[in-house]
Amino acid sequence: MRLTTHRRLAAFAVAITAVALAGACGSSKSTSGGSGANLSAQLLGSGSTFQKNLQEASIAKFTQANTGVTINYRGGGSGQGKSDLANGVVDYAGTDSTLKDTEVAAFKGATFLYFPIAGGPVTVSYNLGVDNLQLSGPTLGKIFQAKITTWNDPAIAKDNPGVNLPSTKITVVHRNEASGTTSNFTKFLDKAAPGDWTLGHGDTVQWPPSTQGGQGNAGVATIVKDTSGAVGYVDYADAKAAGLKFAKIQNANGEYVAATTDAASKALEAATVADDLTFDPIDAKGPGVYPITAPTWIIVRAQQTNKAKGDAVKAYIKYILDNNDSLTSQTNYAPLPSSMKDKALAQLDKLQIPTS
Repeated sequence: MRLTTHRRLAAFAVAITAVALAGACGSSKSTSGGSGANLSAQLLGSGSTFQKNLQEASIAKFTQANTGVTINYRGGGSGQGKSDLANGVVDYAGTDSTLKDTEVAAFKGATFLYFPIAGGPVTVSYNLGVDNLQLSGPTLGKIFQAKITTWNDPAIAKDNPGVNLPSTKITVVHRNEASGTTSNFTKFLDKAAPGDWTLGHGDTVQWPPSTQGGQGNAGVATIVKDTSGAVGYVDYADAKAAGLKFAKIQNANGEYVAATTDAASKALEAATVADDLTFDPIDAKGPGVYPITAPTWIIVRAQQTNKAKGDAVKAYIKYILDNNDSLTSQTNYAPLPSSMKDKALAQLDKLQIPTS
């Protein structure tokens, strides 16, 4: 069950008090270099559930090597993470979508930095007695807008010649909360299904009333797994963990491509990286590209106010970037292209950390 706003803020307040005390006690031990026993801080992060599996693996390995650091990463969705960082509730946030103007305004002029840490496929997972399903953008737009309501609809049949499709009712499953996964999935529908998809794109959209909502990627995966005829968008790591089937999706080259980390890597390599390290791999052109490939970032305030925490945040991000290939391989994400990783490492110098 979702926490009420009051209960959630209360829980964060308790956590923040503990972190503030720990950071104050440990700040004298830290160094700006950020390694080993010299680091002493407790960090809070929140946001993207898309990157949560990568966060958990990274935190476990980083804190094992840096025993003076404790990191607690809460999910809640990209929207929650961006809001928490703007409001000073967390030390860093995970997001799969860039900040809108209204979200930037919440920082009240403070500067923040995007650090890409990985990418990955957003699968179209389904529960149906059919293997090797494939779907085009226009068909997906109609399905998720509830214009197509049964699996044997002519549009789905056209995408799957020769496949015996059942007349099972389609149950569309989406994210309940503000989500970067939703933003990337609906951005794909905007690009690949113009005219068939009319709900726009963003961390939230106004879903048809016949659809069902799940909390986090794992929540959507659970509903799809437990509901005959269900279809939903789920990050690759959680879809794999839940044992879900997922469809091949038609890309900009007209190919139906399966969701894999290799196909997602091709999308990352095709994306143009802006000066602030934002980029958009959705519906990227190129052979073998998986078209619903989401980027994911850690965002932090450029001006750190606590030396111990600032050193720990910098060291943690550097650890993820330095070990990107192994961490993403272990957790079913696509690694950053080397050029993108190098730019992210160089940007660490923009973090302003107090000297004492």
